Amino acid sequence: MSKFFSSPLLVFFSAIALRITFLLYGLWQDANSPLKYTDIDYYVFTDASRFITHGHSPYDRETYRYTPLLAWLLLPTTWSSTWFSFGKVLFAIGDIVAGWLIVLVLRRQGMVMSRSLGFASIWLLNPMVATISTRGSSEGLLGVLVVALLWAVLRKRIVLAGVLLGVGVHLKIYPFIYAPSIIWWLDDENLSPGRNEKVQKVQEGDLVSKANAFVNVARVKITVVSLATFMGLNTAMYVKYGWPFIQHTFLHHVTRIDHRHNFSPYNTLLYLNSSISGSSPFCIESLAFIPQLLLSAIVLPLLLAKKDLPSTMLAQTFAFVSFNKVCTSQYFLWYMVFLPFYLPTSSLLQRPYLGISAGVLWVATQGLWLQQGFNLEFLGQSTFVPGLWVSSLMFFLTNMWLLGIIVSDVGSKTSLKPTAES
Repeated sequence: MSKFFSSPLLVFFSAIALRITFLLYGLWQDANSPLKYTDIDYYVFTDASRFITHGHSPYDRETYRYTPLLAWLLLPTTWSSTWFSFGKVLFAIGDIVAGWLIVLVLRRQGMVMSRSLGFASIWLLNPMVATISTRGSSEGLLGVLVVALLWAVLRKRIVLAGVLLGVGVHLKIYPFIYAPSIIWWLDDENLSPGRNEKVQKVQEGDLVSKANAFVNVARVKITVVSLATFMGLNTAMYVKYGWPFIQHTFLHHVTRIDHRHNFSPYNTLLYLNSSISGSSPFCIESLAFIPQLLLSAIVLPLLLAKKDLPSTMLAQTFAFVSFNKVCTSQYFLWYMVFLPFYLPTSSLLQRPYLGISAGVLWVATQGLWLQQGFNLEFLGQSTFVPGLWVSSLMFFLTNMWLLGIIVSDVGSKTSLKPTAES
């Protein structure tokens, strides 16, 4: 096994072969089984692309809730039946590129190639990751964007990082939570290692000195570039598609009520709320954002970002997904892409019993929910209360325990300072 991970060629060949296998199997299952391999969302994407090719809006396709950029990217799927799987191939390539960027970041942190490939394989050789992308979920694109963002920040390529952040937030709203961590991390000490004397003087200075020190070139640059990119894309899409773009891409997620395939403890409340005709005085779907954003976008960045930026991004994403009112298996990829950066020094690996217990509980509580969901959706049994609700709470509590471990691990680290660049 050590020989396997000593060869980048073997690891990446295996990762590509895994995805080709799933793609081919998916074609067979779609052709021979009533239960389709292709994700329903992929049909939504490709239908939206088909509307565009006929001169219509992608939002003419009911339930298309994404930026038109995604439908534009998948225009080749409309060329012929042979090209229908183009998007799946594109998403799978995104997985591979994200894996290579993971290796680059780990190597920059001083990890040897074989160990870097081993931890990157948590993403590259993960059947769950490969399955989700080859079924036609676009999460692979988000994976490569956020890891590229991390790589660009650590390499201090600020303009590139700003563009990637702006594109990422436009494509899917959640990457905005990384902006506070990145901005907080971009202090003079991280940008110019060895300037401890200046930093110490600022820490001992008055409030005005601290404010002046906070506003440095890198922080201003990434803020301006990311906002310009985000607003530029939004303006272009609004000019082209008008209010439906704003409504379906952004506002829909504020009032979204989705109680199917949802691991969130809000699941039962959303179901009850969806059955109420007219407006409800208790809009749980809107209030759910308060604890989610407070933790993932404010508290965790301030506490952890300067200690370990990659692991902080994991903690933020884990908190965001766990507290999200809609939590599906696809969203797990949002934080799984950061696991290779956190695990090498984590207590989950240093204390095997803790790691095994965490893995077993995480899988078991999902399995319990899935069993209740199967009884509800396939057998027609009413399992909302107590079965589905209790299993959702158990999964949430497991995630909170895991989040506590992650935050404790990252918080106990001394600040990770980059080496001076030649």
